[in-house]
Amino acid sequence: MKVLMINKFLHPNGGSETYIFKLGDFLKEKGHEVQYFGMEHENRCVGNSVDSYTSNMDFHGGSKLSKLIYPLKTIYSFEARKKIRLVLDSFKPDVCHINNFNYQLTPSIIVEIKKWEKKTGKRCKIIFTAHDYQLVCPNHMLHNINDKKNCEKCLGGKFYNCMKGRCIHSSFLKSVIGMAEAYFWKFNGVYKNIDKIICCSNFLKTKMDTNPIFAEKTIAIHNFIDKVDWQETEKKDYVLYFGRFSEEKGIGTLIDVCKSLPNIQFIFAGTGPLEEKINGIKNIKNVGFKKGEELEKLIKEAKFSIYPSKWFENCPFSVMESQMYGTPVIGARIGGIPELIEDGKTGELFESGNFEDLKSKISNLYNDNEKLKKYTENCKEIKFDSILEYYEKLMDIYK
Repeated sequence: MKVLMINKFLHPNGGSETYIFKLGDFLKEKGHEVQYFGMEHENRCVGNSVDSYTSNMDFHGGSKLSKLIYPLKTIYSFEARKKIRLVLDSFKPDVCHINNFNYQLTPSIIVEIKKWEKKTGKRCKIIFTAHDYQLVCPNHMLHNINDKKNCEKCLGGKFYNCMKGRCIHSSFLKSVIGMAEAYFWKFNGVYKNIDKIICCSNFLKTKMDTNPIFAEKTIAIHNFIDKVDWQETEKKDYVLYFGRFSEEKGIGTLIDVCKSLPNIQFIFAGTGPLEEKINGIKNIKNVGFKKGEELEKLIKEAKFSIYPSKWFENCPFSVMESQMYGTPVIGARIGGIPELIEDGKTGELFESGNFEDLKSKISNLYNDNEKLKKYTENCKEIKFDSILEYYEKLMDIYK
């Protein structure tokens, strides 16, 4: 089977890129042919046989001319259609697996795939993995960054709320562009050409299903995670947070809780805009961004980790990774997080943003070694999909 993996970034940038690289490599291991289409970039690490990519779009820089052209190119891209057509003609894929594509590639690539399919007579399935809420919310988070509150006003196709709330980077102009893009493709009807939409949580599926066209196509499959060899690890006296230091991640609430529990040592591993608020707090040790063996050691030796998010997270890898290493998680009862934590078995849930609830859960669990031991043992029994199990489900969708 020939699979064209489509994503705007073809270099390490975030979760969707990790997903396409690992999945693409595994597909190759299983004997399938895989090529990639997206933007050109100096750090691009995957590609296609005809070296056809769209030009890099940097919304935070560039010339004055490019900034004038960008608003139009984020809605419709003739360049993306032209460049992907070269790949389609050369590779002749059986499946086009689309990931993050809005703004840089635009849904115009779907138009070109269907045009190519009609001209050649070759059936090409279009599969879309939804990594966020982009197709039902122009700012892709269902979160108003100005009010710092979750927001579902755009659901049902009411995209004018994006403009009213200045939801994209707090910019009226960018929000107008995001609204225009959403309405243009809604009325164009392009998304009816997608054969299947993979949602990484049941929660995400419910939000996607608010669009009747999507409701007939969605399927919920949690992300895969690398299996690890279970090893008993001596726990140390600290509680861990690892991830981005930002408001929507619930860091503000967590910092306040840390201050109120001076006898508990917390370790924060990551970076972000709230870093200055963390530094200087006596019982918080900021070790910065960690990965690989350093991060693995921090996770394994923590009594438990915390995932205090305020926005509608879907399938956070941090929660899965923590439990895979035998470390229970106290997580916010929001979005797809409750789908990953069995409350009272592999960890505990608290009301998102609730200071008292989080403080109580942390304090009680930190001082209850029997419960911690039970949660740790239960983590051994967790059955997240391996990449092989995910692949087998994917094959049913591809065929």
